[in-house]
Amino acid sequence: MYIRKVEGPRIVSLPDGGTLSRADLPSADTRRWVASRKAIVVKAVQHSLITKEEAMKMYGLSEEELDSWQNAVKSHGEAALKTTSLQKYRQL
Repeated sequence: MYIRKVEGPRIVSLPDGGTLSRADLPSADTRRWVASRKAIVVKAVQHSLITKEEAMKMYGLSEEELDSWQNAVKSHGEAALKTTSLQKYRQL
């Protein structure tokens, strides 16, 4: 088994005592974004497992989309990432 060389850390520790690794990230060809996958990407960026630019390039996200995910988690928690909750947490 060969380990591919990557920039940055392979595993980060989370404040709740858990860990997040690059293996936990969604596949790069993900097209269906459920709340749990969005949350993993947001956690990875927040805890410096991957950079914001790397996440945007890897998943084909716009800066606005990733920022909206981050703001939703920051303001209302991971429940705000659910599509069915958009109207509940939307700011006018």
